[in-house]
Amino acid sequence: MSRRPARAEHPQGTDGTAVGDRVLTLPNLISFVRLLGVPLFLYLFLVVEADVAAIVVLAVGGTTDWVDGWIARRLRQVSRLGELLDPFADRLYILATLLAFTAREVVPWQFTAALLARELLLVGSLAVLRRHGYGPPPVHYVGKTATFLLLAAFPILLLGTASESVATAAGAIGWGLAWWGLVLYWVAGAMYVVQAARLVRSVRARSGGAAA
Repeated sequence: MSRRPARAEHPQGTDGTAVGDRVLTLPNLISFVRLLGVPLFLYLFLVVEADVAAIVVLAVGGTTDWVDGWIARRLRQVSRLGELLDPFADRLYILATLLAFTAREVVPWQFTAALLARELLLVGSLAVLRRHGYGPPPVHYVGKTATFLLLAAFPILLLGTASESVATAAGAIGWGLAWWGLVLYWVAGAMYVVQAARLVRSVRARSGGAAA
């Protein structure tokens, strides 16, 4: 992670891939389409209660989570916008789905509260980093795994409520994925907090050394 003002001539992503400034790329287009799926899901699930269609939208949004990143690396179209847009789309899917599921009692409010508390923790860490001139930390594979598990769990849980014939199996699989996703989500959050704390300590140590 580097300070914002210090921009390299050839910046690189977390995997060493060159990062560009392009906006109109295929990966970014996929991320924008994924974002459009959020209001569509909310309309289908909360307004018209078309659960089967909502399951399809959730499944497509979850399974395409890795597509934009893979295409970006494959076509060498990694961009700064894409590095921000992809995790933003993931987080928006998770939060929107959680709130909608809580409203219709698909998941208990305690589960939603646990995930929202982690988001508040991350927001606080980002605010501290920004105060010291740093941008958001790079996405860790633990966080990506947690996101994948949660995005996989949601359509399965919804399937269990929409079809009584598979309710037992879908509930077991969906909640297994959801609880593992929640645990890893908090593990990733703790890792981000530790990383932020180390950066802040290093900044203060340098400032103290300079003052001396």
